[in-house]
Amino acid sequence: MFASGESPAGVVEKKGLAQVSDTGTIEKLCDEVIADNPQSVADFKAGKAAALNFLKGQVMKASKGKANPALAGESLERKLRTR
Repeated sequence: MFASGESPAGVVEKKGLAQVSDTGTIEKLCDEVIADNPQSVADFKAGKAAALNFLKGQVMKASKGKANPALAGESLERKLRTR
């Protein structure tokens, strides 16, 4: 930025570093992760809180680290509690 004079927002956009906060996109990723990890879903339902963190990590992995972690956790927890 110093050398090019480009704005921080411009650099973030140009390099694709923006965080994904679109709930539709995050919900879709959560659905995929839940479908792909039935054992972790069962562990969560059995009371193992660490399973939620594992699933959240899988959402982050699927989004290449771009998903908003707070929204991903909220969405996962809501989906798991209603299943």
